[in-house]
Amino acid sequence: MRERSGVGVVCGLLVLLGALLTGCQSPAGGVAEDGRLTEQTSGRTGERAPVSPAPTRPSGFGAVFLGVGECSSFGTTSFTEVPCAGERAAARVAARHDGTVRDGPRCPSTTDFVLHISEQRPGSDEDGDGAVPRGYACMRNLQPPHPGDPGGGGGPRTIVGDCVYGSGSGQVRETACDGTGRRDPQYKVVEAVAERADCPGSTALYVRLGGKRPVGCARPL
Repeated sequence: MRERSGVGVVCGLLVLLGALLTGCQSPAGGVAEDGRLTEQTSGRTGERAPVSPAPTRPSGFGAVFLGVGECSSFGTTSFTEVPCAGERAAARVAARHDGTVRDGPRCPSTTDFVLHISEQRPGSDEDGDGAVPRGYACMRNLQPPHPGDPGGGGGPRTIVGDCVYGSGSGQVRETACDGTGRRDPQYKVVEAVAERADCPGSTALYVRLGGKRPVGCARPL
């Protein structure tokens, strides 16, 4: 009210003194009670200039909990989402799915490890509703080694190029092809086929791979 009264007095004085100004104009934008400028009005009475919408949540770190392309800190059981350029970043999300690994889509073939995300209610979540659903993130290390690579000796999937050893009772486990693992490699998966009959004659072991070509043809080393 004080600002408006002051403007009125100045206008009155200008008219009495015969100034060239024919009247006073109030500022295009007013001042709110909290000191912020309000939006401008257009030249026609009652119309307001378009107002920029409120900023949306930024993409990248923090917008979605461990969304594709985002990064996690070190650890597979205790971890946090961190900026990929930060010193705490260890791995990047290659794929992200709700539900469980058993019931959901398969991770990419060169996934290094899987983060199992339990249902939780953190401060920053998927869509701002205060909850993160149960799911899993397929992770790729930012720096070598990459156990999910062919012959790398690890990863959640066995793929062509991986090596295995017999662990007893007809089971096999993956190990590094270069011999740096805990166990020496005994067989190498050289091809993935739909049926065992499609494997080459040098095949000595059939390895279950899953997917559209579920049979891995392994030769002895």
